[in-house]
Amino acid sequence: MINALPTAVARGPNLSKDRIKKRYAAEARYKFYGLAAISVAILFLAILLVTIVGKGYSAFVQTAIAIDVNLDKSLIDSDNKGDVETLTQADYRAVVRASLRNLFPAGVTRGQERDYFSVFSESAQYDVQKLVLNNPSLIGTTQRIWVKSAPDIDMLRKGYVGAADDGSQRLNLTQKAFYDKLVADGRVRTQFNTTFFTAADSREAEQAGVLGAIMGTFMTLAVTLILVLPIGIAAAVYLEEFAPKNRWTDLIEVNINNLAAVPSIVFGLLGVAVLLQWFGMPRSAPIAGGVVLALLVLPTIIIAGRSALKAVPPSIREAALGVGASRLQTIGHHVLPLAMPGILTGTIIGMAHALGESAPLLMIGMVAFVVDVPTSLTHASTVLPVQIFLWADAPERAFEERTSAAIMVLLVFLIMMNLVAILLRKKFERRW
Repeated sequence: MINALPTAVARGPNLSKDRIKKRYAAEARYKFYGLAAISVAILFLAILLVTIVGKGYSAFVQTAIAIDVNLDKSLIDSDNKGDVETLTQADYRAVVRASLRNLFPAGVTRGQERDYFSVFSESAQYDVQKLVLNNPSLIGTTQRIWVKSAPDIDMLRKGYVGAADDGSQRLNLTQKAFYDKLVADGRVRTQFNTTFFTAADSREAEQAGVLGAIMGTFMTLAVTLILVLPIGIAAAVYLEEFAPKNRWTDLIEVNINNLAAVPSIVFGLLGVAVLLQWFGMPRSAPIAGGVVLALLVLPTIIIAGRSALKAVPPSIREAALGVGASRLQTIGHHVLPLAMPGILTGTIIGMAHALGESAPLLMIGMVAFVVDVPTSLTHASTVLPVQIFLWADAPERAFEERTSAAIMVLLVFLIMMNLVAILLRKKFERRW
């Protein structure tokens, strides 16, 4: 025992040093794990973005072919009426085909002629129609215009498809040779694809755009925001500041928390059963979609609002009540303005969640093929997530790049919404 005491005393400093080393080593490991997790997350995000951009950036350009169109008066306005109805209903398809035949080699067969026509988009006749309607004085002249190529030619120019005579590719050697001739004549160029941003959906890839989906998304989210912002704030204020603490309020809080975790498809079924069948709302309309999405995100906004109200220090309430303010004045003039940054942030996050949802909208019919840009809340429309879903299911290769491009547009929407949340938080944020 006498000899053991000096030994224990001597080992004391060494034990402390060992423990300190182990603690520092554990801290270093945890730091490394955290950095590794962040690095892996950034890596996967970078891979995702690079994949989407790599597949979708080419959709923002389109291959165009120059043709010399003879605006034959006998085909457009043979009776010399000159009214809009006559010019609109003229046979522009015949005008375009007659002009295209001047580009074909001599002595072509009917099958070869069909192959040559398939190099050009069917939208060429509408381009000629627009040209004539904008300037009827051009009738009887020959004008060079740039028209869209067929999707397969566009994919060929972008390097996505080839040409073979064994049927393994969509283009045969006749079409490929004709395309090469057009390139040699300087009739082929790549231009910015304005149609992608100015047109609605189409079964032809070169004529498909996202404007209809963008307008449908904007109107649907507008309805959602108009509903959830006042209702969510009012519910959060009542539950947090005014509601008595009893079984009923406890039951309400439990149900709100449970609704936040309900699968979104359930809200779609609710929309079909209640909004469409009971209230008779128009199917596939932004007003119905907005109400369904409002039901979806309302629990999230209520929870975020209550958390923001709880974060306001009790001293703010006590000071306002101490100088004679009523409870309603205390909440409206002092507590709510201080909680507004958190409430707005939660609202924007909820709206971003609504923006990415497609399942409830599929249930109420917003998966319909809509070729017109919606102009009111009751018109049939679609939204960006559903548009992406439809294009992803299309078999044509040209729709694959447009799917990725539409995802890029959706990501821009999300980034803008988060930027708005940050700006609003900075604007209304107060320190105490």
